[in-house]
Amino acid sequence: MSTPQQPPSSAKPEGNRKRNLMMMLVGILILVAAVAYGAYYFLVARFHEDTDDAYVNGNVVQITPQVTGTVIAVNADDTQTVKQGDPVVVLDPADARIALQQAKATLAQTVRRVHGLYINDDQYRAQVAQRQSDLSKVKDDLRRRLATGTAGAVSQEEISHARDAVKSTQAALDAAQQQLAANRALTANTTIDNHPDVLAAAAKVRDAYLAAARNTLPAPVTGYVARRTVQVGQRVSPGNPLVSVVPLQQIWIDANFKEGQLKHMRVGQPVELTADKYGSSVVYHGKVVGFSAGTGSAFSLLPAQNATGNWIKVVQRLPVRIKLDPQELGKHPLAIGLSMLVDVNIKDESGGPLSNIENTVYQTDVFAKYGNEADAEIARIIAANE
Repeated sequence: MSTPQQPPSSAKPEGNRKRNLMMMLVGILILVAAVAYGAYYFLVARFHEDTDDAYVNGNVVQITPQVTGTVIAVNADDTQTVKQGDPVVVLDPADARIALQQAKATLAQTVRRVHGLYINDDQYRAQVAQRQSDLSKVKDDLRRRLATGTAGAVSQEEISHARDAVKSTQAALDAAQQQLAANRALTANTTIDNHPDVLAAAAKVRDAYLAAARNTLPAPVTGYVARRTVQVGQRVSPGNPLVSVVPLQQIWIDANFKEGQLKHMRVGQPVELTADKYGSSVVYHGKVVGFSAGTGSAFSLLPAQNATGNWIKVVQRLPVRIKLDPQELGKHPLAIGLSMLVDVNIKDESGGPLSNIENTVYQTDVFAKYGNEADAEIARIIAANE
């Protein structure tokens, strides 16, 4: 019995060639991908540090009263916009107005009294001049009587009366000079405007005017109202926070980078940011403006105590402040607390890690006008009563 012959297996070598070709193609693709990634890392990625542990931060300006009072009006609510100087909260001004009127009346009386001192000064000088003239006359009369008394033409009694007249006139002159000196002590080297009594009364008017003006609480900055806690009819005291205003043009980003990411990070380096609120289609541009002086754990209420036997190293993060472009903020406003994705270009290391940081100054002039208005009112009262 004969065995059947096997057909030639040409399919097996063909399958091996295909498999080898596929493996070679996969290897080439992996090699190309590795080369591409290496080129990307060498040319781009190594010059960037990014984090998603970043949040919008900014100033929360609190409106607090400087005087005690009862709230009679609240002119803004949460989410609403207020402009710098707008009256946000109004307190009952009745008591303050009464005190102001009393202070104004006292100032007017003081000005009139001090003005009388300067008038008395002129009168006392005239009295001194008159007494000096009278003394000169009685002295001349005494000399004439003494000259004629030797010839017996004038009695000794008349001469005695003449001497008494000189003494009494001299005493009157001394009294007039003392009155003039006493009055000059009250007005010497002063005018009505800078007389101590007038200045003291003017200071009381200024205090009363400011107390009355402070019953209206203006917005120190332009922004959005947040966390309104005050209610109409509430009794408030100095320092109690009533309303918060957030100026959305004064915000920044606090990005918390790992300590290993800070090696090449410098002040002034450009930053690109995106917000979860707008998505990746809106890209913000900013720059690094500073580094925190300590990590978050260092400033916590209960700092970590690492001097223990079971210590475990935890990678720390340091807040990095990033300034945003104001024009971009105007087009796409951000709210405090929003999450951000931050990408810092660390290629340019010419900036310093701490030096050359610009100082930021926040100020408002909404309260300065009250002092100017008080000074104008004081000047008006003085001019009207001089």
